[in-house]
Amino acid sequence: AACVGQQAVRGERIKRGYAGRTLSHFERNDLGSDAHGFVRASYKSGLSPTEYFFHAIGGREGLVDTAVRTSQSGYLQRRLVNALQDLEVQYDGTVRDTRKMIIQFKYGEDGINPMNSDFSKPDAVRRIIDSVKGVKE
Repeated sequence: AACVGQQAVRGERIKRGYAGRTLSHFERNDLGSDAHGFVRASYKSGLSPTEYFFHAIGGREGLVDTAVRTSQSGYLQRRLVNALQDLEVQYDGTVRDTRKMIIQFKYGEDGINPMNSDFSKPDAVRRIIDSVKGVKE
């Protein structure tokens, strides 16, 4: 069976906690792997109380990050939808608001459908890389 491994907070070994130590169970200034969140046990064999606590610290960071990212992206989407909810593309290609005022004379400003560009073709990635490298066809 394998071990769970090093637990991390903000991409680093666990450092925070009591003065000079991560948990009260460890000596001050202990640099050992156990004292900084390395979990030797597997889920099958079971974690010790300190290993479980370190695992919970790492897991909590993931939950908080997910919650914050979700709320930020949700807020941005809500603002974007609210800003654009009254706009529509008319049959003549113009973008207008609910008062029929023209916002754009041509959808996309240039009237070019991105699906018809060279970059939408299957070999586009290779051509873009060659273009950046300076390789000529």
